[in-house]
Amino acid sequence: MKLPSHRFSCLACILAIAAVCVSCGGTSHTSTTASTITASGTNVQTITVNSGPAGNYANGLFTSLTVCVPSSSTCQTVNNVLVDTGSYGLRLLSSAGGGALTLSLPQQKSGSGGSIGECAGFVSGYTWGPVVSADISIAGERASNVPVQVIDPTFNTVPSACQNSGVPENDTLQTLGANGILGVGPYVQDCGGACEQGGAQNPGLYYACASSNCQVTIETLAQQVQNPVAMFASDNNGVVIELPSVSGSAPTVSGSMVFGIGTQSNNSLGSAIVFPLDSSGEFNTTYKGQSYAAFVDSGSNAIFFLNQTTTGMPVCSDNSGFYCPGSQMSESATTTSGGTSSKVSFSVVSADSLFANRVNYVFSTLAGPNPGIFDWGLPFFYGRNVYTAIEARSTPAGAGPFWAY
Repeated sequence: MKLPSHRFSCLACILAIAAVCVSCGGTSHTSTTASTITASGTNVQTITVNSGPAGNYANGLFTSLTVCVPSSSTCQTVNNVLVDTGSYGLRLLSSAGGGALTLSLPQQKSGSGGSIGECAGFVSGYTWGPVVSADISIAGERASNVPVQVIDPTFNTVPSACQNSGVPENDTLQTLGANGILGVGPYVQDCGGACEQGGAQNPGLYYACASSNCQVTIETLAQQVQNPVAMFASDNNGVVIELPSVSGSAPTVSGSMVFGIGTQSNNSLGSAIVFPLDSSGEFNTTYKGQSYAAFVDSGSNAIFFLNQTTTGMPVCSDNSGFYCPGSQMSESATTTSGGTSSKVSFSVVSADSLFANRVNYVFSTLAGPNPGIFDWGLPFFYGRNVYTAIEARSTPAGAGPFWAY
C-alpha cells in the first residue's frame, strides 16, 4: 500500500499527489448500510466510494468529469477519477496505461519546440507523462484551457532523476488504481514559485523533451498543472466534500462534492470550525499529549498516523502499511490551528479482518502508520462536511488556505 505525499509549501514546492491505495479488497467484522447524501445545484457533483475501476480499491473516492479539446465540442467523459483534497491538478491515465482517456489533447511545448513532460512525485511512486491543455467540465462548472498531466508510460524516455527517485512508476491502471486523480487541494498550482527558478533551486518536476532527451525546465505558474476549481468562472474558492456516516463497513456509499465556499446557499460554512494552514500547508493535531503536524486528505484511504511505538498498535504482519490491533481501539485526538480546536474521536480495527473478503470497500476504521505526522484520510470524512479553501481566495471566513469541518 502507498502512503500519501502532500505539498508542504508553495515555496518549497514539495509536490502533493493523491494517496493511491489499492487493497486486496475487503469486508469488515461488521457491515452496515450507509445513507446517501445528495445535495443539489449546478455546483454539485456526485462522488462515490467504491472498489474503483480495477475492482480492488479500499476507501477510494471517485467521480466523473468531461474533458474537451480546448474551444471545441470534441469531448470525452472519464469515470472513476480519484477525488483528492491533498493534491492539486488533474492527472488522467492514458489508454496506453489501461486508463480511460483516449482523447487526443494538444501538448504543451517548450520554447525550443519540444514537448513538456512532468515527473509528479508520490511518497511511494511517481507519474510520468506530457502536460496537455483541456477544457474541463464538472457538474455545471467549467474551466477552460487547463494544463493537465496525461499519465502515459509511452511518452518519451523517463528521466533518470525520476527513475532513480527510489519509488516505482504508477503509470498503469493496476498500479494507479484509478483512471486519474482530481487534485482539489488548497493550492492553485502543483509546484508554485520553485518551478519558475533555474538551476539547483528548481525541484525538477517539469522537463522539456526533444526526441528521447528530456531536460529539467523552468515552468511558469500559468503553465503548471492547475487545480481546475481555481479556474472556474465562479464557485472557485474551494470545495466541500459531503459523505454519510459509516459505522463499520459497507460495499459503497455516495455523497456530494460541492464547489465554492459561501458562494451559494448549498455551500455555507454554517457552524464549521476553520483551521488555517501554516506556511508548510499544515495544521496541528495533539495525540496523547504530544502535538504533531497534520493535514486532511480525501485521497488517503486510511487515517495514517505516527508509528506503532507511539500508538501501541501493531502493524499487520503481511502488510506493514496498516495497523492490525488485536481488538478494536477507540482513539481521540485534538486538531488545532489559529486559536481554534476540535476533538476528533475515531476507531481502529485490524486491516486483516477488514480485508478478509471481497465484499465491502468502505471502511470507517482503517488506519496505518505514518511516522511523525497525522494524515486525516478518508475515514475522517465519513459523517462530516469537510471544506477545503484555496489559497488567496476570499471566503466568508477569510482567505484560504484552510480546512474547515
